[in-house]
Amino acid sequence: MTLWLVRAGKVGERENLALDNDLAVIGWEELPDLSPIRSREELTKLLIQTFPDDKLKTIKNREGQLWPFIREMKTGDLVALPLKSRSFIAIGQVTGEYQYRTDLTANTRHVRPVKWVKELPRAAFDQDLLYSLGAFMTVCRIERNNAEERVKALVSGKVLKEIPKGRKEIESGTEPEIPPDLEQYALDQIREFISRKFKGHRMTMLVAGILEAQGYQVRISPEGPDSGVDIMAGKGPLGFDAPRLVVQVKSGDSPVDVTILDALQGVIDKFNAQQGLLVAWGGYKSSVVREAPRQFFKIRLWDAEDLVRMLQTHYEELPDSIQAELPLKRIWTLVPSEEE
Repeated sequence: MTLWLVRAGKVGERENLALDNDLAVIGWEELPDLSPIRSREELTKLLIQTFPDDKLKTIKNREGQLWPFIREMKTGDLVALPLKSRSFIAIGQVTGEYQYRTDLTANTRHVRPVKWVKELPRAAFDQDLLYSLGAFMTVCRIERNNAEERVKALVSGKVLKEIPKGRKEIESGTEPEIPPDLEQYALDQIREFISRKFKGHRMTMLVAGILEAQGYQVRISPEGPDSGVDIMAGKGPLGFDAPRLVVQVKSGDSPVDVTILDALQGVIDKFNAQQGLLVAWGGYKSSVVREAPRQFFKIRLWDAEDLVRMLQTHYEELPDSIQAELPLKRIWTLVPSEEE
């Protein structure tokens, strides 16, 4: 059994299609049905015909991802899909052979049947696993540091007694040295640091600091029972101006369900606010994701990744005390490409 990384578009544009239809999906819709392909040489020849302007290195890069997808994946193999829409990684199991489909969308043709069995928050994965799953590829075999067994343990709710430390050297012909998605890798590092340093009421203080940086006047509820409100915020010199917000902060690692969202709707009216913000460090269950569009003009949802991105956006305006506890530095780096 093998663990595979299979992405669903650069910005996650095929995520819902994949999850809703129990499929692993990739792009390259310009290519015809790949079922007749029986060798890497045939695939390379087809790629050269289809993309005549591509450099040979780019052709080999494409071939190195497509061949495993159509021929090397086996029924029972695990598939990891890092989601772009929220801070979760979907784990599934391959249930069938490669298929060429014309009944899905115009940009989805090449698929594998997959039974998606669980979505896990990124915080549940150790940093070295996140590093491997951050490979800047559409399809990639993940093997370092006993990755398959550790992911299987996560899915089953178990913890391995011994987890290898560091990065294991990989034998020739297996998992390649692929540059990671450096932006996501940095986000994961920052999130792990916040998870350790800003639990409980301290995370409420962190959210309040971001709102202050956005121009709100804030009132933070004392630590302890909060009547459903952790922060009240409003614009203007005294905080009386619109929009007036009530904020609830959940710092636990477990995803929250729709009852929390329903309760916040009632709190908005109770406190004469106009809108609400729900911050859930552990993310949201699918029931919340389904309900969220109906509350678009009334409630905003932040998960761990949203919170980190807000920190990055407003870092220079944050109070000095928060900057001292959470030292960040903006850097520039070249964005890698699958085709380089």
